[in-house]
Amino acid sequence: MHDLVIRNAKIVDGSGTAAQYGDVAVDNGTITQVNGAKAAAGRREINADGALLTPGWVDVHTHYDGQATWDPYLSPSSWHGVTSVVMGNCGVGFAPVKPQMREWLIQLMEGVEDIPNAALSEGIDWQWETFPEYMNALERMPRALDIGCQVPHGALRPYVMGENGVDSNDATSDEIAAMRRITREALEAGALGFSTSRTLIHKGADGKHVPGTFARLEEVFGIGRALGDAKRGVFQMTSNHVGMDEETVWMRKLAAETGQPVAFNLQQIDTHPELWKTLVAQIESAGREGVPLYGAFCGRPVGLLFSWGGTFHPFIAHPSYQALRKLSAAERLTALRDPSVRAKLLSEQPHGLDDYTRMKAMAFHKMFRLGERPDYEPDPSQSAAAIAAREGRNANEVAYDWMLADEGRAIIYFPVFNYSYEKLSHTYELLQHPRTMLSLGDGGAHCGYICDASLPTFMLTHWTRDRTRGEKLPLELIVKRQTSATAAIYGLQDRGLIKPGYIADFNLIDYDNLSLTPPHFISDLPAGGRRIVQEASGYLATIKSGHTIFENGQATGAMPGKLIRGPQRV
Repeated sequence: MHDLVIRNAKIVDGSGTAAQYGDVAVDNGTITQVNGAKAAAGRREINADGALLTPGWVDVHTHYDGQATWDPYLSPSSWHGVTSVVMGNCGVGFAPVKPQMREWLIQLMEGVEDIPNAALSEGIDWQWETFPEYMNALERMPRALDIGCQVPHGALRPYVMGENGVDSNDATSDEIAAMRRITREALEAGALGFSTSRTLIHKGADGKHVPGTFARLEEVFGIGRALGDAKRGVFQMTSNHVGMDEETVWMRKLAAETGQPVAFNLQQIDTHPELWKTLVAQIESAGREGVPLYGAFCGRPVGLLFSWGGTFHPFIAHPSYQALRKLSAAERLTALRDPSVRAKLLSEQPHGLDDYTRMKAMAFHKMFRLGERPDYEPDPSQSAAAIAAREGRNANEVAYDWMLADEGRAIIYFPVFNYSYEKLSHTYELLQHPRTMLSLGDGGAHCGYICDASLPTFMLTHWTRDRTRGEKLPLELIVKRQTSATAAIYGLQDRGLIKPGYIADFNLIDYDNLSLTPPHFISDLPAGGRRIVQEASGYLATIKSGHTIFENGQATGAMPGKLIRGPQRV
């Protein structure tokens, strides 16, 4: 008798091959039978009745480094069918760390990833200094899904160099050797890779860039060679967006030398909207020579969410708004409804912003009302600027009034990256490219103005079913892109496929009724911290290692998740 049998499912197995109908059997957390003859009886049986059965999603770009120490569910990712996550991206994280640098790492994460300082300070129980000790602490905690971690440059550099590492001073040869040794030790203890950031956008709460942003290539290669030493791990690099065609030259050399995957953020930016084509040509060239260089991209625009209660909105830097920031939400809403306050705010310009942030505050042609049915491929005719032009109004008036709706809780959607063509035509191409990796959902991060952790659900609803502004893509392809394809790059060969011998991670989905709720704020972080979340409906069950962890959107209390230590085999 099997431990679990799922009967009469529409099985999309993660390989990209056509869907099949049949049974799946599970024993000891492992898939033992798929299709073929009807499965024998199970101690527990689920009649799928034709519902879609997929592998659990494997999300390789999250920021749960702090949350993983207090939240066994890693929400909202687990609400969207994710059963395995990789964290420690973008060069930020919490190990290795000396006690005197703990608060500084919290401030770094607060600034770069918009996670409340108070939540991290109260939520993290520091039981480690070294990276292996951090993994041991994670391993001791019960959890619903599997987690893997990477060594972040932003923590490693100050650990070895002290304040010199924080201040972007050049590392000495001895310091580079120490960072290489520590990274290799972490990889051999089970870290899945090393991450760094070279984007000028990423700054800590103190205004300083992430340590490693300006590191010389001697340092980058010195640390990167630890992956070659250990013969494992991914080198994850958050791009500076501009000048990436030059950065890929050294990344290709690093991937060729170490033989390990190098994955960089392949974003489309408005100032260089065609650069992505050059980058694709470069990863294709590398691929022809067997060099594991990958472009990591998001399957929808990287979308900022503007609201009166969020981290950012078009009026955040207007002089007369500064007093309103100190008010309660109810008091602020009353003031914003006052015609004189409205007129004053609308007459002002933002002050004290850098060029990038000022652009975000004033690019009304890229602001859209998100509404009850979120549209992540909005028509440009529905932007605040377009509506204002048709109505003979100023665009900032439209944005102001949008955010006042729903008792001041309404949200404006701002596709900051990957929307230069005002549609997702380039993303459509990237999704079909074998040298790209679906990524950048950023689960756990950007609590005040981004919620792309819902990406796995969006991938199914938008790309395979609901898209109207271009061609759709096969369901089998989209399932593969967020299961076996992501798992394989990180060496997780034991998951992402519904085949005998693989881990029994599944999503059972009411595909026709799968949908996303509008994003909204909740206050459930430690110290009462707020974050913006987005739920899904249509997940009938999420199963991890043969145990149901969610059923009809409700957690079951099962805790079969584990810490992933290094590459995994079937």
